[in-house]
Amino acid sequence: MRNSLKSLYELQEIDLRIDGLDSEKEQLLNEAQALEAKLADAREKIAARREEARTLEEEKGALEANLQAEGENIARSEAHLKEIKTQKEYQAVSKEISTAKKLIAELEDQILQKINAIEEVNADVTKKEADLSELEGNVAAQKGEVEAKVQSLDSGIAQDVATREQTVKGLPASVMKRYSRLRDQRRGVAVVEAREGNCMGCNMQLPPQLYNTLFRADDVITCPHCQRILIMKQEVQD
Repeated sequence: MRNSLKSLYELQEIDLRIDGLDSEKEQLLNEAQALEAKLADAREKIAARREEARTLEEEKGALEANLQAEGENIARSEAHLKEIKTQKEYQAVSKEISTAKKLIAELEDQILQKINAIEEVNADVTKKEADLSELEGNVAAQKGEVEAKVQSLDSGIAQDVATREQTVKGLPASVMKRYSRLRDQRRGVAVVEAREGNCMGCNMQLPPQLYNTLFRADDVITCPHCQRILIMKQEVQD
């Protein structure tokens, strides 16, 4: 049983190391996803501004078409003035021309506003594209570092998994079943050290008789408080 307890202790160390490597790998992968999300967000903002510029161009085009139409209307009205015979009709056409010219002035002002808005948006797009290009370079470098670290972690995990498989072979199925169940129930920690009369898993004091029994290392003993498997570290390492 001493050998089984020693293997259990070693298995716990391996599993905790694998847990740590898996957690570190997950964190790195999350960082990589965050970098990709940052790029996607920057690209979406550029696309939105480009769409805004496209809409402004369409609006400017519609205003310019209206401006051209009003200009043509004025030209026709002014040509018609030469043919008018009555004062009343002359005044009516003149009023139409005056109204059209006011509308043209308004349209020209609106077109100018659209032009300024388009220039502002295009300038912002240019800046955002430059920022994106720089960001893409930084992200590529950071992702390269992340991928290298993940590969290193994968290598370490693979080695530990191989060692774990060999360790598990030396343990009875019933002991492994209990160990696995405790791992699930106790956040990955199934085996803990008993030291100075206390369980180091839950920090509760152990009954003296149980604590003394641990020195013999001839059975799998669990903590009466947290149910973790107890070992005397110096006993299983001897």
